[in-house]
Amino acid sequence: MQVYRGMDIGTAKAPQSVRERIAHHMIDVAEPASEFSVAEFQRQGRAAMDSAVQGRERIIIVGGSGLHFRSLVDPMTFAPTDAEIREGLESTPLDELQQELLSIDDQAPSVLDMCNRRRVIRAIEVWRITEKTPSERARSSESDAVRRYEPLIKHVSLGWDAHDLMAERIASRFQGMLDAGLLNEVATVAPLLGRTAAQALGYKELLGVVSGDVTMEEAREEVIRATRALVKRQRTFFRRDPRIEWQAWQDDEVQRIEMAVSRVGEVAGWNS
Repeated sequence: MQVYRGMDIGTAKAPQSVRERIAHHMIDVAEPASEFSVAEFQRQGRAAMDSAVQGRERIIIVGGSGLHFRSLVDPMTFAPTDAEIREGLESTPLDELQQELLSIDDQAPSVLDMCNRRRVIRAIEVWRITEKTPSERARSSESDAVRRYEPLIKHVSLGWDAHDLMAERIASRFQGMLDAGLLNEVATVAPLLGRTAAQALGYKELLGVVSGDVTMEEAREEVIRATRALVKRQRTFFRRDPRIEWQAWQDDEVQRIEMAVSRVGEVAGWNS
């Protein structure tokens, strides 16, 4: 979601002072009204990476979206789309979509968020075009051993026993965003949001506060719940990747960052 202009606080973009010292890519490259697909992210992201590699620059991929990460480093291709099929599915109630998807793939809940309307619609659209189910596509993707860039990164986790700490950090982080003016930011970009940007975590929930449909406390609780669910899905996704080396959690933030940077440098063969 950092690709979208104007969505700064809620996507935790690096401050401008940091971006002036260290080159950041794939930030502010699209208007929030646009449908910025993973395929387009892959195209622009790989172009930036190839340019950096040719210039012998060091690259660190930062973020939590497993699909977007893999789109950059793995030989992923994306299924075709059909506007007519998509339009018909858009008007179908979610429960009917879920039933249809389960009827063609009872394993879909293991690889897909069945409460995410957009993902369910996309899965059915792909099935109707290619006759490939979500679980079949997931197995095909996981079995692909060819890597575009290898080795690339090492990933640092919070540790599997840090659930209570995670909840506290999520609540604290969201409060910090609110203190920094997130609600005003959401109100400003609300008229500009397209379908994809409007689903951004934090923005989606606060749009209800802006419209007066929900209270701030209700939105806060939903953001924390949704963030915890997202973290769980991210951990599950990345645990399946054998290239990832999980580091033990360090309470001291400086120590944690130094350890991560040091390990990334060792893996990449950086001398300094």
